[in-house]
Amino acid sequence: MRYLLGVDLGAGSLKATIINESGTVAGEGSFPVSTAMPRPGFAEQDPAEWWTALCQAVPAALAAAGIAASEIAGVGVSAGAHIPVLLDEAGAVIRPAIMWSDQRSAAQAETLQAQAGEMITRTSLNRVNPTWTLAMLAWLQAHEPDNMARVKRLMLAKDYLRYCLTGTWETDFSDAVGALLADDATKGWSAEICGLIGWDVKTLPPIVKPSHVVGGITAAAAAATGLAAGTKVVCGSNDTTVEFFGVGAITPGIGAVKLATAGVLFLATEGKSVHPPVSCYPHMIEGMYYTATGTNSCASAHRWLRDLMFVEGGFAEMDALAAGVAAGAGGLLFHPYLQGERAPYWDPKLRGDFVGITMAHTRAHFARALYEGIAFSIRDVLQAAQSLGLAYGTIRLMGGGARSATWRQIIADVTGLTVEVMENGDASFGAALVAGIGVGVFASPQAAVAQCVRQVSMCVPDAARHEVYSALFGIYKDTQKALADLSHRLAEV
Repeated sequence: MRYLLGVDLGAGSLKATIINESGTVAGEGSFPVSTAMPRPGFAEQDPAEWWTALCQAVPAALAAAGIAASEIAGVGVSAGAHIPVLLDEAGAVIRPAIMWSDQRSAAQAETLQAQAGEMITRTSLNRVNPTWTLAMLAWLQAHEPDNMARVKRLMLAKDYLRYCLTGTWETDFSDAVGALLADDATKGWSAEICGLIGWDVKTLPPIVKPSHVVGGITAAAAAATGLAAGTKVVCGSNDTTVEFFGVGAITPGIGAVKLATAGVLFLATEGKSVHPPVSCYPHMIEGMYYTATGTNSCASAHRWLRDLMFVEGGFAEMDALAAGVAAGAGGLLFHPYLQGERAPYWDPKLRGDFVGITMAHTRAHFARALYEGIAFSIRDVLQAAQSLGLAYGTIRLMGGGARSATWRQIIADVTGLTVEVMENGDASFGAALVAGIGVGVFASPQAAVAQCVRQVSMCVPDAARHEVYSALFGIYKDTQKALADLSHRLAEV
C-alpha cells in the first residue's frame, strides 16, 4: 500500500492529511498559525510560522497513521490564494505575507480598476479588488519602495511552503490567476498587467501543472519534518482549487458551499465563466474553470459566538441547542457582517447584528439564528450569482462547518437545493489526491475521484421549512437594506 500526504495552510492552522490509495484517511495532524493585525484593515502572517506549523503537523500525521516516512509516495501542498511571499537575493523573506482578507489596498484597487479594469478582467478573468495580489503589490510599491527594490522572487503561499520542502521555485496557473497577474490566452504571465504597477516579470515563477512533480524532499527538510529525503513533491494549487476537486466536482454544473473562515459558493463550468465580481479560476480538469463568490464571515462568526456564549460547552453544546429550536429561531435574525461583507454587497463598512431580540430568546435561539443567518447570506450570494446566469444543481459541502448535521440541513432548507456530503471534504485531502496524480498512483484526475471520493449523506430541502425561510429571507434582505446607512455611520464614529 502506498500513501499520499496533503498539506494545507488555512487562515488559522496548517493541516497535514495522509491517505491511502483508496482515499481512506490514515492519519492527520494540525498546528495553529496566527494573524497579526498591526492596523485596522491589515492582516498579515509570518511565513516562518507556516514552516514551524508544517514541521509540527507532518510528524503528528505520520505518527497517527503509524507508517514509515518511506511509505509516502508523494506530497501535495495547498494554501489560500492571493497571498504573496517576497524573497530577496539570498532567499530570505523580506516582509510578512499580506493575507487575502487584508483591505489596505482599497485605493490602489480603485485606481487600477478605473485605469485598466476592462483589460485586467479580459486578461486575468477577474475584477480588481484588495483581495487580489495585484492591488497588494501596488500598495507595497507605493508604501515600501525600499523593500520592493530587494525583491528577486515572488511566491504565493503554497509555493513558499513547497520551496521550504524542495528548494524549487514554480507555481500553477490557478494561483497565477489568483494573483491577478496572469494571461488566460497564453496561460502565462501578463507583461501588460505587470507594467501597470511597474512589476518586474522576471520575479515571477515558472508556471507548471498542479500535478507536475517539481522535485524531492531535501535532506534539510527531511530532518525538520520527518519525511524521507527524495520523496516526490508536486506543485499543488490553491486551497479552493484542490478542495473543490477533492469533493469530486469534476462535471460542469456541480456546485459546492465551503463553510470555513469565509463562506464560499462554487460552480464548475465548461470553459471560463467571467462574471465580475464573481471570481473565476482554472479548474484541475484541463479546459474547465470554476466560479467562486462568498460571504466574509462564516466559521469565523461561528467561533465568535462560541467564544462569547458557549465557552464551557463549545461547538457541541452550540450545535445541540440549535437543533432543538424550530426554523426561524423565534423571530431572531442574524446578519453575519462581522468583518464587513464581500458578495453581494462588497461593502467593508457593513456591521453584523442580531435583529428582533426579545426576553424569550435564549442562547439556543442565538445559536440557531447564527446558523440561519450565514445560510441566508449564502442564499443572498447564490441569488446574485443566479442573476448573472449561473445555474446550480446539487451542492456539495466543504469545510469544518459541514460536520454539523443541523447546519447542513439548514443550508438545504434555506437555499432550496439538495446538499451532498462527501466522506472527505477539505483542502489537505484534495492536495493529497493531486500528489497521487503526479506520482502515478492515479491515472488521471477522473480516476482519482472515482477511486477516492465517496458521498456519505444527503440533505433534501424540506418544503415547509423552505417556505418559512423564504418569508424570513425577505425580512433579512429588507433589514440589511434598512441598516446599511446606519452601519456606515457607525463605522465613521
